[in-house]
Amino acid sequence: MIPRYSRPEMTAIWEPATKFRIWYEIEAHACDAMADLGVIPRENAEAVWTAKDVEFDVARIDEIEAETRHDVIAFLTHLAEHVGSDEARFVHQGMTSSDVLDTCFNIQLTRAADILIADMEALLAALKRRAYEHKDTIRIGRSHGIHAEPTTMGLTFARFYAEMDRNLARLRTARAEIATGAISGAVGTFANIDPAVEEHVCAQLGLSPEPISTQVIPRDRHAAFFAALGVVASSVENVAVEIRHMQRTEVLEAAEFFSMGQKGSSAMPHKKNPVLTENLTGLARMVRSMVIPAMENVALWHERDISHSSAERMIGPDATVTLDFALARLTGVIDKLIVYPENMMRNMDRFPGLVMSQRVLLALTQAGVSREDAYRLVQRNALKVWETGADFKTELLNDAEVTAALGPAQIEEKFDLGYHTKHVDTIFGRVFGDAAC
Repeated sequence: MIPRYSRPEMTAIWEPATKFRIWYEIEAHACDAMADLGVIPRENAEAVWTAKDVEFDVARIDEIEAETRHDVIAFLTHLAEHVGSDEARFVHQGMTSSDVLDTCFNIQLTRAADILIADMEALLAALKRRAYEHKDTIRIGRSHGIHAEPTTMGLTFARFYAEMDRNLARLRTARAEIATGAISGAVGTFANIDPAVEEHVCAQLGLSPEPISTQVIPRDRHAAFFAALGVVASSVENVAVEIRHMQRTEVLEAAEFFSMGQKGSSAMPHKKNPVLTENLTGLARMVRSMVIPAMENVALWHERDISHSSAERMIGPDATVTLDFALARLTGVIDKLIVYPENMMRNMDRFPGLVMSQRVLLALTQAGVSREDAYRLVQRNALKVWETGADFKTELLNDAEVTAALGPAQIEEKFDLGYHTKHVDTIFGRVFGDAAC
């Protein structure tokens, strides 16, 4: 992933130096386990640990790989340069390359998941804070982009909180599913290595042993992991698109923070563009695009092929680095989002009273008017508001058919905004827990 959309902590997980350090730990712990079983001499296992403080030379490993055309062999050759050829002769005994590669990959994914989980927790905190701040801030709800009925900005934030809370659960589930390791040998039969070695390595590295592997850890686990990231990315876009719509000049109910010295356009000095949320929409597309290769990696030939390998070398770092950046960016947007309550009221009143049409419809039916007639009466007065800018309540009060069923006081009562917010506390209780309210 390009540096522009990367954060150092997540990027570090995917650095070659980190990968080689994990490979080393897998091999060293495997040697310990084999020594415990009496398969290799204890002194050879201890010799491997003499490299525990070594900073492996990435350039040197690349140089060896240029000749061997095999990355794991290149690493093992470099490791022997540090601990001695004779001392290192039992390293990797009974193991296959995928034992190291797959176990390492899953360690990297679990570490990445830990960062993403922390990112999500920070985003949830920001959404909750803004939800309570604007719990009673009235704004118009929209369906099909058209005014529907009143809601509150707090409910908008709460809705996104609930969605992201589900995503937090998805990330935790994805982490648990991917946290397995396999040290099972050439086709997963443990023919040349005891299952106790796998159990020891996994215990030391915070993984669970894969119940059954072939030469690889089953890729349905990875498909589920990247699918979860794709869902999270879609939710990021969901929030971003709402903010982008709210920042449109004709709406302007909320806007990204615009810092001192920031420029919106090279040509038009007046511009304040929603560049951060537009960027999030693009990043979400990229994360989702990596789900398909993960799904296609599930089907491998027999005990394995390497058709998954090239894809995973890209989607592993790119999906996690991109989503980490996106979640952090969205948290910043929510934290600093500028909300304009006056514009919200102004927008709602653009067609005076029109958004109360359902209340009048229901009142007419309760007063004995058929639903078909009630709809006709309400719609014909509503259309006058659309077409001439008339006041909806005034039109209803001047409609003899309406007033024959509803008195002026009854009509007046139907325009109380509080009617639409009376269950906000109930919804907040459902989202944040009863104690929160």
